[in-house]
Amino acid sequence: MNDRPGVQLNIANGRSSIFGKAHSGGEMLPWSAELSGRLDEHLFESEMLRDNPLGDPWERPLWVHVPPCYEDTPDRRYPTVYVIHGYLGHIGMWRNRGPFRKTFIEAVDELFAEGAAPPAIVVYVDAWTSYGGSQYVDSPGTGRYHSYLCDEIVPWVDRHYRTLAHRDHRGIAGKSSGGYGAMITPMLRPDLFGGLATHAGDALFEYTCVAKFLGCIRFLRSYDGDIQRWWKEFRERGVPAKAADRSLLILYGVSACFSARRDGTPEIPFDGQSGMLLPDVWQRWLDLDPVRMVAGHADAMRSMRGIWVDSGAGDEHHLDLGAQAFHQALARAGVPDETVHFELFPGGHGDLDQRHLLSLAWLARRLAPDQ
Repeated sequence: MNDRPGVQLNIANGRSSIFGKAHSGGEMLPWSAELSGRLDEHLFESEMLRDNPLGDPWERPLWVHVPPCYEDTPDRRYPTVYVIHGYLGHIGMWRNRGPFRKTFIEAVDELFAEGAAPPAIVVYVDAWTSYGGSQYVDSPGTGRYHSYLCDEIVPWVDRHYRTLAHRDHRGIAGKSSGGYGAMITPMLRPDLFGGLATHAGDALFEYTCVAKFLGCIRFLRSYDGDIQRWWKEFRERGVPAKAADRSLLILYGVSACFSARRDGTPEIPFDGQSGMLLPDVWQRWLDLDPVRMVAGHADAMRSMRGIWVDSGAGDEHHLDLGAQAFHQALARAGVPDETVHFELFPGGHGDLDQRHLLSLAWLARRLAPDQ
């Protein structure tokens, strides 16, 4: 462990910790620590998002972290891991600081500084929308977020940084909806991504989504089953202020990603009054369930250099069941056991940064050129 002032990385058995350590004066510093590597903050102009149906910004922040050795090794190229955020998130949340804790960016920096992982370039991507998220898919309801990531950001990073620009050295990681994006993106683009890490990613929709629908059906009673009435009211208020708002916002926004009409209007997958599933709409969701997608993308999954799958064993959204089902689907598809790390951790859906660090170190080893 180094002796420089600031927040330090605790490493036990090769595992890093998000919790800070007091500096030499004994007190915990509550502000930004100096990075050993470098975080470049770009404003990325996306042609894919320029005419998105929500009128959301087409200029997006894009952050690229290079490891501490990057400046001293001008002839060396590095693996890349793309980190994507969850629903209702945005890129700035990676800088959130809790009491006595490092930010995620600081923890990643010290992961590499302390040698707990082979050096890699880490790219933070923003995919926020006015509905709260994009699920990293192309949709007439939100925009071309899958193409924005794969066809714009990845080539740009490879042009501007010393990456190992090959799918075998490129991975993607995320939690919750970011975990969903991390599961489906390598299935859809195995030419680009050779590894993934998913933390409590959305999967096994017949349990995890339907469980959320039940509460939404009750919330919609106040709106005569009409989610458009709720959306109109919510837009006028501008901020979540009712118990129903978070659940209905996610339902409405994910419907915009998975089952928007051609004109972009989100269509929820059940009748708002009776709660009965609408078979045609619901099937569109099921077709995008990672558990079901594996069979049709078995070759892509078998080609991965590493697949990390985890969840909290007591996940409030039952995404531990989704993680188990995804793991089993990989096995049925013939993905070798040695390719997959599967683990259920104590706890629930929140506070996933520690697991993110574990998977990042593991994925960096799998994507390293000497593996």
